[in-house]
Amino acid sequence: MALERLRASLAECPVVRFGEYEYFVHPITDGIPLGRPEVLDEVLTELARIADWSRCDKIVTAESMGFPLASGVALRVRKPYVFVRKRRYGLPGEVSLKQTTGYSKTDMFINNVHPGDRVVFVDDVISTGGTLLSIVKALRTIGAEVVDILIVFEKTRERTRMEKELGLRIKTLMKVDVVGGKLVERT
Repeated sequence: MALERLRASLAECPVVRFGEYEYFVHPITDGIPLGRPEVLDEVLTELARIADWSRCDKIVTAESMGFPLASGVALRVRKPYVFVRKRRYGLPGEVSLKQTTGYSKTDMFINNVHPGDRVVFVDDVISTGGTLLSIVKALRTIGAEVVDILIVFEKTRERTRMEKELGLRIKTLMKVDVVGGKLVERT
């Protein structure tokens, strides 16, 4: 069965609260509990499989847990990657954006994306959609074309609304919910 290791890893996930927000802690999303190479390999293999990489010039991800995903997929599909950072570098062409999630607000900065670049956005989880919406809008402001969106965990029930707002399909590997303080797969 596809993603059997990822599915089995859900049982080990603690859930913590940030105010009213229930945040699940998983090796793919947080590096805690201990990350297993076989789970990461399974996730990277599936992410590499579900996109049309012929239309991609660069892989873009957000700091910080997208880093192992984007770099791992980049090795498989032989495309360069860009990390959207929470730190300003002041480099020529740097673009800033505001990111709002279910539990924080921060500034983020994009470097090495240029007008005409065709990018695939890869990230660990979509929950409120704040990170995804902010980054896609900023990439479009630059003049880049977002050709695909790949997310490991879908913790939202707002995907259809976000897809309409972005005009793009969001591809996720697994839908999850927090139920009774535990992370479970949603079917």
